[in-house]
Amino acid sequence: MTAPNIDSRARDRLSYVIGDRLYLNITDRCTLRCTFCPKHRAGPRVHDYHLGLSQMPSAEEIINAIERPGDWTEVVFCGFGEPTLRLKVLLAVAQHIREGGGRVRVNTDGLANRVHKRNVLPELAQCVDALSVSMNAHNAALYEQHCRPAMRDSWPAMLDFLALAPTYIKSVTATAIDGLAGVDIDACERLARARGVGFRRRVLDVVG
Repeated sequence: MTAPNIDSRARDRLSYVIGDRLYLNITDRCTLRCTFCPKHRAGPRVHDYHLGLSQMPSAEEIINAIERPGDWTEVVFCGFGEPTLRLKVLLAVAQHIREGGGRVRVNTDGLANRVHKRNVLPELAQCVDALSVSMNAHNAALYEQHCRPAMRDSWPAMLDFLALAPTYIKSVTATAIDGLAGVDIDACERLARARGVGFRRRVLDVVG
C-alpha cells in the first residue's frame, strides 16, 4: 500500500503511514508535556515524518489528505498533539472516514471531558470505533512526573474517562510505557482491567 498524496509542505504533513495504518496529524497542541514525547526529546519527527504544523488544518484540508479510507486497517487520529482538543474537526473528519468505509481509532490522553467540561463520549461514539488512552503511570505522583499535565486533577479525570468510555465505545484500550522510571506495568494493567478496558504495553522510544 502506498502513502496518500498528502500536503507537500514539509511542516504541514497531515497524514502519514506506519505499517497498514494511516495516521492523521490534526494538531500539535497538547494538554500534557510528557518527558518521553519525541517532540520534547528530539524534535517533531516520527520515523521519517516531520510532523510540525505551521497552522491548524481545517477539516476540509485533513479530508483532502485521506485517500480511500476503507483501504487501511485503521485511520488513527494521533500526530504530535491531543486530537480531542479539536473536537469539532475530529468529529467531522471521523464521520467522513466512516462514510468511506474506514475504521477510526483515536489516540488520546483521556482528558477530553475535563477540557470540554462535559461528557463528549456520546459524540465520539457516533463516528469512532476505538479509543487508545494513554495511562502511562499507576499512580498520580508518577503521572505528574512523567506526563506534566497542564490541568489540575488530570490523573483522576483520565481514570474516570477510562471507566466511562466502554459504556459508549466497544473497543477501549489503556496503554503504558515500559521503561519509564518507577512505572509498574503490571499495576497499570490492573488499573485498566478494573475499569473494564483492555491494556497494551508499549516500549519507550518505539513508535507505532
